[in-house]
Amino acid sequence: MHVEMLTVPDCPNGPVLRERLILALAGRTDVKLTEHVVDDQAEAERRGMHGSPTLLVDGHDPFAAPGTAASVSCRLYRGTDGRVGGAPSVAELRRVLGTPATGVANRAAGRSGQGRLAPIEGGLRAVQQAVLRSFATTGAPPGQAELEAAAEPFAVPAARVLAELATEDFLTLDDTGRIRAAYPFSATATEHVVQIADGPTVWSMCAIDALGIPVMLGADAVITSTDPVTGDPVRVEFTGGKTTWQPATAVVYYGTRPDTGPAAAVCCDYLSFFTDRATAEQATGQHADISGAVLDQTEAERLGADIFGPLLAAPAP
Repeated sequence: MHVEMLTVPDCPNGPVLRERLILALAGRTDVKLTEHVVDDQAEAERRGMHGSPTLLVDGHDPFAAPGTAASVSCRLYRGTDGRVGGAPSVAELRRVLGTPATGVANRAAGRSGQGRLAPIEGGLRAVQQAVLRSFATTGAPPGQAELEAAAEPFAVPAARVLAELATEDFLTLDDTGRIRAAYPFSATATEHVVQIADGPTVWSMCAIDALGIPVMLGADAVITSTDPVTGDPVRVEFTGGKTTWQPATAVVYYGTRPDTGPAAAVCCDYLSFFTDRATAEQATGQHADISGAVLDQTEAERLGADIFGPLLAAPAP
């Protein structure tokens, strides 16, 4: 099967569709995924692009009504629940791609495919980015004064913004309202340790979050973790845009429990590094209530980059 993504330059919904495709295609080995940037009407007509982003499956657009004209305009999709968005949902992608649902794609690392970049409105993105920058530079969440400074241009209290960010699962708070985690960072120790070059040592919420940190920061880093089955170490080194995995057979399992709630509660404990596919499958076989997929190194790196790469690249208002 050949799956193509067609987008105009700098399409804001391109990364959203890419992230959802990665989740929808996790574990598939029979699919070739390519991407093309289309910048004029003639090419849109030649390639069969019906707005940006367009998905083609073996040359056919499964979401376009018959007779839809080619276009380089922004495209919107209406889901089965009636909601309109910039890309099909993971469930809808699985349907047109013939991929069985695993439950993983409907969960957490990407907020059910909605992405982790908070909206600009109401100071959400400004405060989110202030939190992320603090973790990246100090290894800890920002103080109250820094949070208020980020929220002040929007004339809303920082506590209100934090509460909304928590409700939408961009971060988690403890019972006192203090930041416990801001994906990809954790304020408390986890098994996933990321040493940022020329920066602090931080903890990530899960394996995918760890892989997203160097890309988000545009920095070299060393990730160290442990195979939950064997106790053996797993190390991923980012240097100059290249990665080295030790052992070379290491993989990531992307799993979730069939519960509702934030990512921290339903899946972060099941997104782990393993020394090889056999240990990943052994671990998941011990938990009948966990569903998911084993991701190879390329799939895991790409998912981390797609989810977290844009978080600080987008300008704060």
